[in-house]
Amino acid sequence: MPDITLTAELGRPIGSSETRRLRSEGKIPGVVYGPGVTALPVSVDAKAFRQALSGEQGLNTLLDLVAGSKHYLVLAREIQRHPVRGTVHHVDFQVVNRSQGVEVEVPLQVIGDAVEVRHHDWEVDQQLFSIHVKAQPDKIPNSITVDISELQVGGAIRISDLELPEGVEATQDPQTTVIGTHAARVAPTVKAEAAEDVVVAEAPADES
Repeated sequence: MPDITLTAELGRPIGSSETRRLRSEGKIPGVVYGPGVTALPVSVDAKAFRQALSGEQGLNTLLDLVAGSKHYLVLAREIQRHPVRGTVHHVDFQVVNRSQGVEVEVPLQVIGDAVEVRHHDWEVDQQLFSIHVKAQPDKIPNSITVDISELQVGGAIRISDLELPEGVEATQDPQTTVIGTHAARVAPTVKAEAAEDVVVAEAPADES
């Protein structure tokens, strides 16, 4: 997959008022950093930034960041958002090397039907929705598949059980549970209906 090109402007002004002005103009302040690179303040067009990360790889999209006469191979990291509007307020661009591994977070995609679990009125409990892996930038997967078809009652799928693509290594504890199982909880309405069906013996009337 070719890298996505994103143009950055150099020499952005530093300071709260100048930063607010940049954002009002539809730009996002940021910084480029990495091995051999002195922290470089930049700004990017907000719309172009959203479009660049709109593909399947999301935040793990490799970007060819063009800043002046230089090109930087980067990943978008440490994205800060407005607490209410959710708009991006600042972004760090991490310079990466195609031949060196980088740690990223990759979403998990659950497939299959846990028939045995369902037939015993148990439930599947997904405890992780993404995992941290290390891979070369061009080998970062869009997602990692978790097949629950063979899951048994009381069983679990751990990080060590996942089938990772070649060149991809999980960096979390291999015994961490990804998918677990537990007995289905009885809904409160069901309990109430059962209680209504109980026949309560009436006390004998006082004949005196």
